[in-house]
Amino acid sequence: MSNAVVPELSVSDWRKSLRFYCDVLGFNINYQRPEDGFAYLSLGLAELMIDQIGVGRDFDNGHLPDAYPFGRGINLQIKVANVTTIEASLRVHGVPLVLPMEERWYRVNEQETGNRQLGVADPDGYLLRFFEDLGLRPLREEG
Repeated sequence: MSNAVVPELSVSDWRKSLRFYCDVLGFNINYQRPEDGFAYLSLGLAELMIDQIGVGRDFDNGHLPDAYPFGRGINLQIKVANVTTIEASLRVHGVPLVLPMEERWYRVNEQETGNRQLGVADPDGYLLRFFEDLGLRPLREEG
């Protein structure tokens, strides 16, 4: 819709993924094509697409995932207003965390930017790291 990069995740069960992203994580359906097993989703400013493998058009030629977990080596960072809301929903739905809630500061040039974050795997094993921005602080000296 408006982002320059929008990941499209190939999924094994479109309906299961749609329930996870919408009912558990709080994504909205911008539009969908059930006949293709496709949905365009958003959460705040974050956007992603899910697409059922084997329904509609597939980009195969060795590019489709063939074993769980899908998306090996990918970690999608998703900015949210309140990551504790995501954590609470995951707990209510019994979804285990891959990365427990943490506060982490990362060096960016001569300052640090902070994240309160957690990580979770979707039903196909794609890693999702939800974070809320804690702002900037001066670079701390290692000691």
